Amino acid sequence: MSLNPEQKELGRRNFMRALAGTPALAALGTAALTKGPVKGGPVRLGYVGLGGQGRVLLEQTDPRYAQVVALCDINPLHLQKAAESLKKAALAPVPHYSDWKEMIQKEKLEGVVLAVPLFLHADLAVACMEAGLHVLCEKMMAWDPQGCRRMLEASQKTGKVLEIGHQRYYNPIYQAAYDGIVKTGTLGELYHARLVWHRNGNWRRKDDLPSPDFDPKKWGYPSFDHLINWRLYKQYSRGHMAELASHMVAITNWFFGAEAEAAVGSGGVYRYKDGREVPDHSYATIEYPGGRTAVYTSIESNAFDHYYEAYYGTKGTLILRGEVEAYLFSEGEADAKPTTVEVAPKSAGAASQASESRSADAAGSAKGVGTGTGGGVDRLAAYRYEVQGFCSAVRTGAPVKCGPKAAMASARACIAGFEAIDKKQRQVLGA
Repeated sequence: MSLNPEQKELGRRNFMRALAGTPALAALGTAALTKGPVKGGPVRLGYVGLGGQGRVLLEQTDPRYAQVVALCDINPLHLQKAAESLKKAALAPVPHYSDWKEMIQKEKLEGVVLAVPLFLHADLAVACMEAGLHVLCEKMMAWDPQGCRRMLEASQKTGKVLEIGHQRYYNPIYQAAYDGIVKTGTLGELYHARLVWHRNGNWRRKDDLPSPDFDPKKWGYPSFDHLINWRLYKQYSRGHMAELASHMVAITNWFFGAEAEAAVGSGGVYRYKDGREVPDHSYATIEYPGGRTAVYTSIESNAFDHYYEAYYGTKGTLILRGEVEAYLFSEGEADAKPTTVEVAPKSAGAASQASESRSADAAGSAKGVGTGTGGGVDRLAAYRYEVQGFCSAVRTGAPVKCGPKAAMASARACIAGFEAIDKKQRQVLGA
């Protein structure tokens, strides 16, 4: 979605005006959590899975809330990079493990942060909760609905906190949008959402082999490629629908106040015919009660739209772009005066100027212009608030913002979407 500078400025002003005088405005400009747990000290955590996502969580861990006690990964290079992250943060080195079972047996932990491949989520999360540990598990909740149910039931049975890594719930922009706009009825009746995650590039990763004798077979992977590119193979992954769409569908469930009923999809491996099993182009329509729909698209051939969620109501449109920008338009209002391109005389040097439109786009960067609240919105802060919220729930019993029930609803819809694409058949979600 491309908005010209005038449209962006109008949308920002509308968004801030809608929040004026509400608690949502105060929450937008300040950290969701600013104090450490009131008693008990930082929660003692072990981190399992220190690839890219795991290291983000590690690096966004606030020492007032959590003490990093141990690190676990089957890839020694990941452990090395994680150790460097701790050193950079001036934190003490901690023991390294390749076996998570050994880690939870030997270390005095209160909880674990799991950022392992999707197919392992349910087994590890359930085992850790049954061992007496609280669990913060990366999204999507589990590979299948049965795994989600197992995780939910384990949390209920053991009384342990289970939070799933849908960090948008902890992003102040999304909180403000829900509290100040969606919940107040500013958009009118919501019937449609557009969810977009577009990129131009190969999802396949190329990591260095840890050592000449590294054998992934001992960990259940037939090759190093399967280990580092697990997202591309069906036995471990649910493709774009799990890794990307689940974030957006979770928010749509929240904003719609409903759970999906069915999914229709299409897609396939169209560009990168490199042996992958999951689509590089995915299209799914998620159906909700009351005639509402969310249309999700993910492509690997064009990055123009980047990623955003747009919610279309009878009174207005809300656009949340790149996790750092928010725009609100009254129905029919978005037709702002277009940006003009002025041609300068040759003596001026440059052939043409359109200075406003040359500004770097915030979406996708760690910090962007956001809604004009001062210093911009830090996208990575949502991960920090997520870890803080998890630790606060452990110490004080405060509720987590997403939780297993909301995460399971998102997972079930996305699994249905993946299967609709894979089977070329409409999928109806059961009870």
